[in-house]
Amino acid sequence: MLIAWIVGCEIAFWVVLAAGLACRYLLRMRRTGAGLLAATAAVDLVLLVVAALDLRAGGTAGRAHAIAAVFLGCSVAFGPSMVRWADVRFAHRFAGGPAPHKVPRRGPERVRYEWREFGKALVAGVVAVVLLQAARWWIGDPRRTEALQGMTQFVGFALVVWLLGWPVWVSVAQLLTAHINGRKQNTSKSKRR
Repeated sequence: MLIAWIVGCEIAFWVVLAAGLACRYLLRMRRTGAGLLAATAAVDLVLLVVAALDLRAGGTAGRAHAIAAVFLGCSVAFGPSMVRWADVRFAHRFAGGPAPHKVPRRGPERVRYEWREFGKALVAGVVAVVLLQAARWWIGDPRRTEALQGMTQFVGFALVVWLLGWPVWVSVAQLLTAHINGRKQNTSKSKRR
């Protein structure tokens, strides 16, 4: 049942987002569009209430509850940037707005981007773990909350993989590239002399 709520809330997020953008740019109803864009956060609140009521009614916390916590963490951390991402593209396509900025594949800007995205992932992970631990405390029965503890460990593992696989990897590649380019420049300067 809770999985259906999670899927429904994800669909609702995109429907409310699309309605907000359509009102804002196609119908020229700026305030209504802004209100709908702000309402995307209400979708997360609905999911939080449904999950909490299910647990409070005596339900055993399962994978769906753990996924709901991670979903909420991701929505809190990535939701505003997802709305901005969609807003820029919609404005460009339908309202003559500027073209979306593309992050380069390499270079310092890419490094900053990867660290910023990891920062969002860290916020998502912290929110998810806080929700998971709060649910464990609220229920007060370790047998009914085993799945939540497992998801806490998974979130930590996923953050380590993200850290090493993207921001650290891109940073090291950038440093190596800068070092190699610096050596090439020094070699060519010495040859000219």
